[in-house]
Amino acid sequence: MSRMRQLAVVVSSLALATGGLIVTTTGTAHAADCSQSYLPLQDPTCQPGALNSDVTQSTIDSTICVPGYSSSIRPSTSYTNALKVKQIAEYGYDDTATADYEEDHLIPLSLGGNPTSEQNLWPEPRYDAGGYTSSDKDTIEYKLYKAVCAGTIQLAPAQQAIATDWTTALQAVGLS
Repeated sequence: MSRMRQLAVVVSSLALATGGLIVTTTGTAHAADCSQSYLPLQDPTCQPGALNSDVTQSTIDSTICVPGYSSSIRPSTSYTNALKVKQIAEYGYDDTATADYEEDHLIPLSLGGNPTSEQNLWPEPRYDAGGYTSSDKDTIEYKLYKAVCAGTIQLAPAQQAIATDWTTALQAVGLS
């Protein structure tokens, strides 16, 4: 391919990307599937959350509250990295550097989230998005996890609160 043709392809791809379109490897264009308008939250139509059926209120003492549990079921980075690339395109993010996103479990593994479901994993920006960063969500997840394992709150309300709006999850379950 000539240098001029390569440049034309790159410029056309950039124009489509900035217009909210994604060019696939087959060369066809389609609109971004997931909306960034919810940031710092995920698009709930794309990632509503998914639960791990092995984790219930009656099993927390043998699952999530056991040290090392989350690590034991965490999917491989090869799986999450490939999914991250796919979902960055689905969200139509201008920044496509994978290092700028955490492929995050909406309902964390420590609260009984499904480890591999695409409905529970999304490319959460590491940078400030709507006044929050991915590390802010991590802090909230940990507080909910500690409260569930301490018996301060029940598992299902914690799962529901974080899946609905992690920025208000602590208040939703009566924690601050």
